[in-house]
Amino acid sequence: MKKVLSIILGGGAGTRLYPLTKLRAKPAVPVAGKYRLIDIPVSNCINSQIFKIYVLTQFNSASLNRHIARTYNFTGFNEGFVEVLAAQQTPENPNWFQGTADAVRQYLWLMEEWDVDEYLILSGDHLYRMDYRQFIQRHRETGADITLSVIPIDERRASDFGLMKIDDSGRVIDFSEKPKGEALTQMQVDTSVLGLTKEQAQQQPYIASMGIYVFKKDVLFKLLREGTERTDFGKEIIPDASKDYNVQAYLFDDYWEDIGTIEAFYHANLTLTRQPQPPFSFYDEEAPIYTRARYLPPSKLLDCQITESIIGEGCILKNCRIQHSVLGVRSRIESGCIIEESLLMGADFYQASVERQCSLVKGDIPVGIGTDTIIRGAIVDKNARIGHDVKIINKDNVQEADRESQGFYIRSGIVVVLKNAVIPDGTVI
Repeated sequence: MKKVLSIILGGGAGTRLYPLTKLRAKPAVPVAGKYRLIDIPVSNCINSQIFKIYVLTQFNSASLNRHIARTYNFTGFNEGFVEVLAAQQTPENPNWFQGTADAVRQYLWLMEEWDVDEYLILSGDHLYRMDYRQFIQRHRETGADITLSVIPIDERRASDFGLMKIDDSGRVIDFSEKPKGEALTQMQVDTSVLGLTKEQAQQQPYIASMGIYVFKKDVLFKLLREGTERTDFGKEIIPDASKDYNVQAYLFDDYWEDIGTIEAFYHANLTLTRQPQPPFSFYDEEAPIYTRARYLPPSKLLDCQITESIIGEGCILKNCRIQHSVLGVRSRIESGCIIEESLLMGADFYQASVERQCSLVKGDIPVGIGTDTIIRGAIVDKNARIGHDVKIINKDNVQEADRESQGFYIRSGIVVVLKNAVIPDGTVI
């Protein structure tokens, strides 16, 4: 894998994940209590022995830069790196990145310095575990110019994805973006060609792109330099290239989730608590997911009732009930609280005991969840200060609401409390 360079696309403004992306880039959004989304593709690269990794980003990238600098450091023994490349103005191109392909195009001058054969293009907002060595092996064995990683899809979900057709050799011959009706039926393929059993192939007769690609070096450079008006890999570059180049499909038949919306993000996190076996596990010693080492103390649970939940390190929980929830690092829950089906991201710092006591005396609200508060079906971003006897339960079943001045949004019926928000005592949401 020394001849492979990985490019992770940091995504655009992340408007569908707003307000979680209000102060951070999409790949920097916390996940599973202690990780960030960027840790998933970077860890997959490291576990696949790919150590040259660029991350392209342009929106709110400060926390992402900080996380990568503190987490990934391959010092001294190899030429490995994880490096952020932010959008920049040059005399040739004074614009922001216009799309996934344009982002790579603007840094071709840097990419071509490396003695590599293939470029692995990844997305920074997916949850999955994949050995890219098998993906690249398939690319080399088929002599492909471009290989796309695809997932098999059943008819019920097929029209939500960009679909493709393949011939008997696995070569991609047609594309269709979210087809319906007759157009959908036309996109059926025999997925047993890619390795599914006959039974699976009948249940899942469609294939959808995961937004993960391997390009031969010279093919990537030629396509990007020739069609400067084409700015997106999935919608323009690859469909156009399929006519003249050998574009192959590689089947990935395992858990994969595109965390592009608040609803998908919420369910992906809570699904991790499922028993007996969640669809994605962070407990795999053979292929661990790496993140920043924080050296936090163990969590302290004082007379708590906790079921089907994940508790990050460094938390302090007192006489509360936690059910089917994920609590991030340094979460602080006071007595009498009930947390159900919620994601709490925790805090970036600890407040000293004296400071917390002074806050309470002055009538201010300390970081964490105050006494006798109920939180149900919500996402609480970092460093939120939620007062005493607050109810975050979406009592009116509102589906969409913007209440930034009050410290929260509602997306798909899920209440999202903003980072650093202050929710006063007795508030009912």
